[in-house]
Amino acid sequence: MKRYPGIRMTDPVHFLALGFGLGLAPKAPGTFGTLAALPFFLLMAGLSLPIYLAIVLVMGLVGIYLCDVTAKAMGEHDHPAIVWDEVVGMLIAMICLPAGWIWVIAAFVAFRFFDILKPWPIKLLDKHVHGGFGIMIDDVLAGIFALAVVQAAAYWLV
Repeated sequence: MKRYPGIRMTDPVHFLALGFGLGLAPKAPGTFGTLAALPFFLLMAGLSLPIYLAIVLVMGLVGIYLCDVTAKAMGEHDHPAIVWDEVVGMLIAMICLPAGWIWVIAAFVAFRFFDILKPWPIKLLDKHVHGGFGIMIDDVLAGIFALAVVQAAAYWLV
């Protein structure tokens, strides 16, 4: 495993920002980090929509802090190992997800597509908004785009 100066996995802020260590994957850390959303989703799937949304909102707001502190410790804005933003984005993509693993996979693929491709305005925000908010906002928007695609597919197919 590659070492990152300034990062301590015993620090809860770094541990969460790095997706419980999944962001330290040597290849595709964002994809592995996105997987960290799945246990949260499984725990939250039975909750009412308002409670699910409230938890995701809190995770997003906390994420601004986690990502900002960890990026400063790493000395790099939006280092690929910082994946809490992917966790929140994926949870957004899974809002009101129809039952079945095929829909979880669809949300995962759609979210990764928008997170990697970064169509307008995601790319604009990624380039021009900095700090913890900047790290979070592009993935939040990718999650919203993925949510729209998955919900449209569910509307037409279910």
